[in-house]
Amino acid sequence: MKSLNLLVSTIILAFAFQFQVNAQSVNLSETLKEHFNETVQAVKATDNAEEQRILLNDSFERMIEAVDRIEKAAEWDQDEKDQLYSLKGSIQDRMNELNGEDGYDEVVDEDLLDFSDYSQQMMEQANRNITLSLTTALLIVIILLLL
Repeated sequence: MKSLNLLVSTIILAFAFQFQVNAQSVNLSETLKEHFNETVQAVKATDNAEEQRILLNDSFERMIEAVDRIEKAAEWDQDEKDQLYSLKGSIQDRMNELNGEDGYDEVVDEDLLDFSDYSQQMMEQANRNITLSLTTALLIVIILLLL
């Protein structure tokens, strides 16, 4: 009887653990979208163009660094690496456009609010599904907060 109870308990725990792991997966792009949404709100809250530019630059740098660290923190298959490179390239393009680098014209101070909205829309429309474990997602959040 004890063997049967032990077996049933083990099976239930295994299923519960599996369901918990699946329930705690987090999408990387969603985490970055939330972070950038907070940045856009901060940009809209200030009237100083220099502060707006600094907020946007800092946000882009944090997101790029977070993607770099995530890329190094785990083993990824080629498809996942390609998705990470694409995400990082998108963020880098917005940063280059903001600063007038790599062939882009610099965003003028009067257009910073529109640029932040445009960048947020680009991130919202991005079709990226890079799913991570809860631990990795927490690592991303911690990296973004510490940078």
